[in-house]
Amino acid sequence: MEIKAPRGTRDILGEEVVLWQHLEEVVRRNAHLFGYEEIRTPVFEHTELFTRGVGEETDIVQKEMYTFTDKGGRSITLRPEGTAPVVRAYLEHGFFVRDPRVRWYYLGPMFRYERPQAGRMRQFHQFGFEALGFQDPACDAEIILLAWTIYRELGLSDLSLELNSIGCSLCKPHYVQRLREYLESRKDVLCENCKRRLVENPLRVLDCKNETCQMVFREASFPNIQDFLCAECRRHEERLFSLLKRLGIPFVVNPRLVRGLDYYTRTVFEVKVRALGAQDAIGGGGRYDGLARVLGGPEVPGVGFAAGMERIVLLLERSGFPRKDTFRVYLAPQDEEGEKDLLALSQVLHEAGIPFCLDFASKSLRYHLKRAQKMGVRFVVIAGEEERKNEGFSLKDLVSGEQMLLSREELLGRLRKERKAC
Repeated sequence: MEIKAPRGTRDILGEEVVLWQHLEEVVRRNAHLFGYEEIRTPVFEHTELFTRGVGEETDIVQKEMYTFTDKGGRSITLRPEGTAPVVRAYLEHGFFVRDPRVRWYYLGPMFRYERPQAGRMRQFHQFGFEALGFQDPACDAEIILLAWTIYRELGLSDLSLELNSIGCSLCKPHYVQRLREYLESRKDVLCENCKRRLVENPLRVLDCKNETCQMVFREASFPNIQDFLCAECRRHEERLFSLLKRLGIPFVVNPRLVRGLDYYTRTVFEVKVRALGAQDAIGGGGRYDGLARVLGGPEVPGVGFAAGMERIVLLLERSGFPRKDTFRVYLAPQDEEGEKDLLALSQVLHEAGIPFCLDFASKSLRYHLKRAQKMGVRFVVIAGEEERKNEGFSLKDLVSGEQMLLSREELLGRLRKERKAC
């Protein structure tokens, strides 16, 4: 039986790899410019990190985590998201004592057991930014600006930013109580999942995509979390709004936006692209001032953002950007001595920054020309007995059909010129 990649995973090949590399380069460069340093956390963690950090009643913990018992009897989970591992690393390495204000970014695979669809896989990839130790709403604005800058540099258009505040430990409980009371009065029309969430965590009801439940959320009398914010949360939100306006980033307030993770406090936000249809979110985040304490550490404010890379690559594919640099030289040996000559030439090409492909096959010139054409290569460098007699190499242009015998210096000069012209 043929062995294939597991459902929900895929190989990334060919032209698509170029899109991923471009996206990664844009993320890394902008992270560096904004003063964020890279952090690399393990692909798997103790399950307790996510049950405590993300929340027992979230869909991620209830339905989507890849959890197993290792040979030592420990419960281990492939990471479903990036923030909890980053905060765990912050606490474990004592940054709250020696360097409490840090800015980190990450890129890497995450794992959730979901129904695979376009832009959503069981092994998926995220890039994210986390700023720990910063209480000021200016840091919320900086995280949003960084995400917005990356999206715009990638050429993504028709972006929208949705914002909300879900309050703090002082005001959120009052809203949750009012929300529970309201939903209890509509309990007969809620789906079974929402009836369970109503008892365990009413805020999770707002994540439901069931159309009947959505109709309840759209009722004019549905409680608005904005009406329950305490004075401090209101000041934080208004300051953030003012900063975003100053930065020229348009936004709308969505009072039903809560995000799918329990660690959020105050600011939550999502960036959406209409071109993706129903699954239009390409990133989001918010403030998580209580997460460090939940994980056993002190009170440490934090704010972060994460984006699904598959959806962004999908948008880049549709836009036709960026174009791949296709310039490459094919090195065609005609015999064993030709292989030696071209292997030595490859060192020179590498130093000159000229991409090449050396085929270690002492076959006919016809074979090499066909292979070069199949690869989409324009220039073929030939090394055989005739070239050694003349102490040079033959260069064949597969577009014009021209072939000429050149010294090594002449060959390098011609290839540099052609490379520059591409």
